[in-house]
Parts: sequence; C-alpha cells; structure tokens
Amino acid sequence: MAHTESAMTARQSWIGTIQIISAAVCWGTLGIFSTYLNQSGFSGWQITILRIVSAAFLVLVMLPTLWPHLIKLRPKQWLGLALQSLIGVLGMSLCYFFAVIYVGAGPAVALLYTAPVFSLLFSAVLLQEPITRQSALLALVAVFGVGLTMAGDGAQVNWGIGLGLLAGVCYSLYGVLGKRAMHYAHPAPLVFFTSIIISAGALLLLPETYRTYGQLSTLPLATWGYALGLSLIGTVVPFALYMKALEKLPATRASVFTIFEPLTAIALALLLLHQALSWIQYVGVVLILLAALLNAMLNGTTTRVPRWLRRRPKPF
Repeated sequence: MAHTESAMTARQSWIGTIQIISAAVCWGTLGIFSTYLNQSGFSGWQITILRIVSAAFLVLVMLPTLWPHLIKLRPKQWLGLALQSLIGVLGMSLCYFFAVIYVGAGPAVALLYTAPVFSLLFSAVLLQEPITRQSALLALVAVFGVGLTMAGDGAQVNWGIGLGLLAGVCYSLYGVLGKRAMHYAHPAPLVFFTSIIISAGALLLLPETYRTYGQLSTLPLATWGYALGLSLIGTVVPFALYMKALEKLPATRASVFTIFEPLTAIALALLLLHQALSWIQYVGVVLILLAALLNAMLNGTTTRVPRWLRRRPKPF
C-alpha cells in the first residue's frame, strides 16, 4: 500500500513538473507574440490592450466558481486588488511590451526577472519582512547582471532598459500588493481573475481600446492568431497550468522551474527573430537568472492553492 502511494506521489510530482515547465514556456512566448504584433503596426500600448482585454473575456468562464468568494470581499480588499491590477498587470504589461520593442525579447525578459530584487525592498517596506544577507547578496548579483546586460556590444542605456526594469518593479508589486490586500491567505485564482478583470474594465473605458480592435479587424487572420496567442497561450493557459502544478508540487519547487520562461523567450528571440546578444550580455542574463533561481530555492513563494480549490478542483 505504501509503495502504491509512493508511486502515485512520484507520478503526480512528474505531472506537476511537466505542467510548471509548460506554463513557463507559454509565458516565454509573450515577447514573440508582442514583437509580431508590433511588426503588424500595433504600439506597445495597443499590445497591452489586446493581451488584457482578450484575456478578460477568456477568464469569464471562472466566474461561476469564484462568485461566492467575490461577493465576500471587503471594500478595502477591492481597493488593494485594484492597485495590484493596475500596477502589477496593466503597468507590467505596458512596460514589458515597450521594452520588447526597444531592446528585444531576450534582454526585456531578463530585465523583468529583476523582480525578486524589488520584491525584497517592497516586502521590507510594505510587509515589514526582513531582508536576509543571502537575499541582499542575490540582489547585488542581479544588479551586476543588469549592468552587464546594458554593457554589451551595441547596447545602450535607453528607454528600453528603464522600461524593462520598471516592468520588474511592477511585476514584484503584483505579489506584494496581493499579499497585503488578502492578508497572506489569498486564493490565487481569485486574485488572477480580479486583476485581469479590473485592468480590462479600466481599458474598456478608453476609446483607444475600440480603435485597437477596429484596427485588428482589418488585418489578416494571422494577426488575429498573434493576438489570441498573446492572451490565451501567453496569459490564461500558463496560469491554469501553474495552478494545477501547485496542487502537486511544493510552491518553492514550482518557482524553480519558472526559470524556463526567460530561457524560452531568449531561445525564441534568437531562433525566430534573430535577436542575438553579445557574450557579455549573455553573462549578464545568466547572472540575473541565477539570482532569480537561487531566490526561488531559498525563499520560495507565498502563492498557494486555497483549500476550497483543492477540495473541489474544477477546470478553467
């Protein structure tokens, strides 16, 4: 009996590992889809609109499952989730897609992965979490990696570097503000749903949103495919896979495998977009990713699957 349970646990662990790697690979396609959309005539702002608004319509299938929990949220929690959404989702997407346009998908995703450095600072200020020596050292390694990424042949300090770092700031605030709003016990599907819906609701108030979809309607089906890939493959599907993986893997182990996201982005940028980096930039990217990887192994993540979801798992 014990052997059977052990075999089932090992099998579940392997399935969870495959799911988390698949999620990371899907996230890694964001830079590719956004580049193709930019080449089709869309700005970074319009690409952000296409990602968030399209994803919002896709995640509405989660509403029946989450409705009992949505109506229990207090006004203060809604305010916290709104800040998290507008900064961590809308702000991050906007900065990241502009960074991809300016510096390319590879450097942009590397700069995005400076988020753990900023998480240390914001967690200390907003959540009163102490900064350990190990965390401070990893932060310095990441900062040095950013410096090397900026110092490569042909590299220059421009808006793309600043926007890539700002994307990392916004990305780090997604988790920090989510923890603060939900008091460390937030159901991740609920936070994901509200963060997408709130940002999409804000975008639907802007005339540019309707002009963007009007522009999309005049373009070939391939461009529609890029927009769908951005919202489905790059946003909704990886989240669903990640949440399913957390039902089978410890959060710390799952965080380690997200390193496949930047590796995928860099590989696809090289193969499909021919965006090669200089050797010193690759060293910088490796240092940033190494710092993020060690941070995940040492500190893990507080994102977890809530008990109510574990009792009644439903596909979304």
